[in-house]
Parts: sequence; C-alpha cells; structure tokens
Amino acid sequence: MKKYVCDVCDWVYDPATGDPEGGIAPGTAFEDIPDDWVCPVCGVGKDQFSPVDE
Repeated sequence: MKKYVCDVCDWVYDPATGDPEGGIAPGTAFEDIPDDWVCPVCGVGKDQFSPVDE
C-alpha cells in the first residue's frame, strides 16, 4: 500500500500505521479512508495529499 504526504504540512500517512487517533485502523489503504477525514496535524482534507514516490 502506498504512503501519502500532506501537501500543506508534510505529514505522511502510512497505511501500516493508520491514524488511530483519527479513527483509521492500521492496515487501511489511503483510498479506503472516509472522505471527511482530515490531516491530524493541519486539518486539511484528503484532496490535499499526494502519493509518496518511493
């Protein structure tokens, strides 16, 4: 599963870790996160994230 980085604050969503405080369980692909989820650091929406090139 691909990692995604916030275009605003550079926080990285790692599917292996998820966002437990935001209600996203580890193992959740970015595409499967609800559309109303926001970055836990700066609060922007999913549309402000880009795939990480590894």
